[in-house]
Amino acid sequence: MVDFIKTQNTFSNGEVSPEFFAHDNLSGLSKLENMDVLPGGGISRRYGLNKLYKLTGIAKLVPFSVSDSEQYILALGNERIWVITQNGTLAQSIISPWSYTDVTSVQYAQRFGTIIFVHPDYQPRILKKSSGGFTLSEFDFAVNDDMTQNMPFMHFDDTDGITIAVTANAGGNNYATFTTNSDFWTSDDVGGCILLMGLQWHIDSVVDARNVVAYTNTTYTLPQSPITDWREAAFGKRRGWPRSITFHQDRLVFGGSRDWPSGVWMSQVGRHNNFSVGTGLDDEAIFITLTSQQRQQICTVVSSDNLQILTSVGEWAISNKPLTPSSVDIKQHTSVGSVASCYLPPQKIEGQTIFVSRNMRDIRELSLDDLGENYNANDLCAMSKHLMTGPVDMAYNPGTRQLFVVMDDGTMAVLNQNAGLGISAWARYTTDGRFVSVAVVEDETYVIVKRGDDINLEVFDASKLSDGDNDFSFCAAGLPLRTSGHNVSRLRIRKIMARVLNTKSLFINSSRVSLPNDVYDEDSDGFSGDVSIGLLGTSRDCINAPWQIHGNEQLPATILSVSLFGNYGI
Repeated sequence: MVDFIKTQNTFSNGEVSPEFFAHDNLSGLSKLENMDVLPGGGISRRYGLNKLYKLTGIAKLVPFSVSDSEQYILALGNERIWVITQNGTLAQSIISPWSYTDVTSVQYAQRFGTIIFVHPDYQPRILKKSSGGFTLSEFDFAVNDDMTQNMPFMHFDDTDGITIAVTANAGGNNYATFTTNSDFWTSDDVGGCILLMGLQWHIDSVVDARNVVAYTNTTYTLPQSPITDWREAAFGKRRGWPRSITFHQDRLVFGGSRDWPSGVWMSQVGRHNNFSVGTGLDDEAIFITLTSQQRQQICTVVSSDNLQILTSVGEWAISNKPLTPSSVDIKQHTSVGSVASCYLPPQKIEGQTIFVSRNMRDIRELSLDDLGENYNANDLCAMSKHLMTGPVDMAYNPGTRQLFVVMDDGTMAVLNQNAGLGISAWARYTTDGRFVSVAVVEDETYVIVKRGDDINLEVFDASKLSDGDNDFSFCAAGLPLRTSGHNVSRLRIRKIMARVLNTKSLFINSSRVSLPNDVYDEDSDGFSGDVSIGLLGTSRDCINAPWQIHGNEQLPATILSVSLFGNYGI
C-alpha cells in the first residue's frame, strides 16, 4: 500500500459520463445534482425557487420585452396566452389559436414592442401592447393601391402538368371559373390566392375537384387556351405557413413552410410585411431555396453575424453584408442537423449559437473558425451525454452564465459556462415535481413546474434556500481514484477534508460535518475553512466515488476543494 494525498481544487468539468472515469486529465465529478460550478471552480448549492403564479394548464414560456422598463413572461398554453409580469401578476389572458400540442412547435421573433409567432399550420400572429392592453392579431401582407398583396408566389411540384382553363362566370366582370385538366382543388383552397395571367386571383368557392370560382381586382381578357404558367401563394391554408422566423439586417425572414420546407423568404428592407421581389433592387424582397442531395427541412433561422439556417440535416449560413437580391452567398458548413419535431430555441453564448442536434443527444456550439470563413459545430456535452434524456426546452441566462435545458423526464441539465475561466460544467437539477419549460427575462430564470396537480410559474431566487414550501437535496460525488496514471484496486481512506465557504450544513459520505455553533445565527454568513471526517476503512469497490458531499437542509453550502488522505494499491 502506498500513501497518498490527492486534492481536487476545481470542478470545472462538472458531472461527466462513466466512460470518462478512467481519464486522468479531468476536473470533474461522477455526480453533480442541484449544485452549480462557480467561476473559481468550486461548487455551491443551487438557488431555490420562488412561486409567482399558479397556471390552469401546462404551458411553454416565452420572454417578451415591451420596453427597457416593461418586461413580461408569456405562458403559451392550450388555446390561451397568459401575460404575466415579473413579480407574478397576471396582466392579461388572451385567447390563442394553438393547442398545447401545437405550442411545442410555435416559433417567434421580437422587434421593439412587437412579437410575431409562426407555426406551419396557422397564419402568423402578432402580439403587441397598446393603451388598451395586449392584442393578438393575424399577420397580413402589405396591400398595394390596386389591392394586390405583396406576398410570395410559388410553383409547387405537384402542379406540374396542371393547366387551368378560364371561362366567364355569372358573378360579374371580375369573376371567372377555373377548370383544371385533372382533379386538383380542395376545400382548403377557399380564400387562397393564385397568380395567373399577371393578375392575383382569390378563390371564392370550390365547385368540385376540377372547378373553382375566383375573382380578381380588375377586368380581364379571356385567354384562347388553357394556362400552363401559373403560381400559388407560398403561404395559406392549403400550402401551410412559415415554420421559422427571425429578423436579419432589417428584413423579416421566414424559413421553411409545410409544403416548401427548404425555402427562405426575406422581406423588403424596413417593410416587414412586404415580400414583393419587384425588379430585384437592393432593398426588395429575396427568395432562395436550399439545394442539396438530401431533403432539407428548415428547422429554424438565426440572425447572428451571418444569417444562420439550421435544417434537419445541416447548418447553412448567408454571409453577405449587406444582403441584397443580387448577392446571396449561401453555403452549408456542417452536417449535424437540428430537431424538427419541436422548437428548441437556439441560444447565444459569448457570440456563438447554441442548438440541440437532430439526435437530441448533443448540445452544439456553432462558431466561426479563426479566419471567420467556416463554421464548426462543437459538442458542448461530449463528456456528459447521460444527462441528455430528451430536451424539450432551452434558455440561457447571461447574468449567471448558465444554459438551462429542460428534459422530457422533468429534470433539467444546466451548463455553467465561462470560456475565459475554463469552466464548462454540466449539472442536473431536480425538484419535487417536474420542470416543464424555461425562459430568461432580464437575467432572471423562470420555469414552469408541475407539482402534483399544481402547475406553477416559478423563478430562481438567490435568497431562497428551498423550492417554495419544498426542501431539495444536493449532492456532489468524486471520480474514481487514479494515481500515477493507474487505476486503484484497493483503497484505504484515512481522512476526507473539504475546504468550504460560507457554509452552514454539510454531510461528507454518511457523516454530518461539525461546524461552530455561531454559524447558525441568522446574521452569520456561515463557516469558511476546512472541515473533515476520518477513519473510513478499506475498500476494494474502487470504481465508485471515493467521496460524496451532500445535504438537504435549507442552509447554504459551498465547497472550494476536496482532499483525500490514505493509502492505495494497484
